[in-house]
Amino acid sequence: MPVYHKLGQIPAKRHTVFRKPDGNLYAEELVSTEGFSSLYSLVYHCHPPTIVKHLGEPYNVEPKIAREKHLKHTSLIGFNIKPEDDFLKSRKPVLVNSDLHVVLAAPRKSMTDYFYKNSQADEMIFVHEGSGKLKTGFGEIKFGYGDYLIIPRGTIYQMEFDNETNRLFIVESFSPLRAPKRYLNQYGQLMEHAPYCERDLRLPENLQTHDEYGDFKVLIKKQGLIYPYTYGTHPFDYIGWDGYHYPYAFSIHDFEPITGRLHQPPPVHQTFEGHNFVVCSFVPRKYDYHPDSIPAPYNHSNVDSDEVLYYVDGDFMSRKSVVKGQITLHPGGIPHGPHPGTVEKSIGKEKTDELAVMIDPFRPLMLTQEALEIEDENYYKSWSS
Repeated sequence: MPVYHKLGQIPAKRHTVFRKPDGNLYAEELVSTEGFSSLYSLVYHCHPPTIVKHLGEPYNVEPKIAREKHLKHTSLIGFNIKPEDDFLKSRKPVLVNSDLHVVLAAPRKSMTDYFYKNSQADEMIFVHEGSGKLKTGFGEIKFGYGDYLIIPRGTIYQMEFDNETNRLFIVESFSPLRAPKRYLNQYGQLMEHAPYCERDLRLPENLQTHDEYGDFKVLIKKQGLIYPYTYGTHPFDYIGWDGYHYPYAFSIHDFEPITGRLHQPPPVHQTFEGHNFVVCSFVPRKYDYHPDSIPAPYNHSNVDSDEVLYYVDGDFMSRKSVVKGQITLHPGGIPHGPHPGTVEKSIGKEKTDELAVMIDPFRPLMLTQEALEIEDENYYKSWSS
């Protein structure tokens, strides 16, 4: 997962002569991961992807750590992140460790005068508000409310928005983002018990070959720096490609919940995994159907991991005063649980309409300066009343 896919024109055999109509060769590029040992695609360019005209001075975009060590239940009001015109400038890292960065963004404008590549991290962009089109050399993917956009590292892309009202919840993963291993058979196919299948994935389409010379600005992120590159040919000059390494979309609305007679633990909601963390989707579902079941989650001590919940929509029976875009961080080492009165209130309830994204990291998360600016400082007291 993802599945084999191809678009455009490719030769019958790899690493063989493939000529343009004028007799010149197309430029073949292998885009590989984990050396030559994991997923890859073969890309065919109109021009070599190595024509650099200018390299500008890199600038620092590393997160500014404000609270490195802490043991405090924390809530961030995500929609208090102020919108900005530029896509990259709008991205505000709020929770970080050495495995992933959790980022909030509210970009107003499409990317028109530059392209972007994260060369060190896979990106998961969850679309909370807004719609538009993800544009890459691999093709285009339309996106809207509730979509996960999975963009593998090394992918040059542009985000084209339909309007100025956009809210994004982003995870930068320093390891590959993949489907949980337990959902896959030995050949990589999603199994019958998985909460989604290959039909639910939306793959790139509408490949448009930009055979163009000029000055094309590509901002490349690596090790906390942005390197401004100017290439002499258009980054989206693919005439064709095939393989397993490419961006795709999956809608949270296509996640099929797993339910039972008694309360199901969070792993049934798992959607993706990276090294030392998982991503889960909480979606509308029927509640437990044992006659004495308690739908509200039990108190839980996080021993080995922090827990991050990003609230998207609907009612959350275990929490009071939840707002859209709110993030809760329950650090490992202390218990958390339902707010007072919500356990009794949940008994007899038949369903929930909640929508949320959860991240469980197995290394502690640090809070950035941007996080402190949107923190609800009294959240840790919310179990007292």
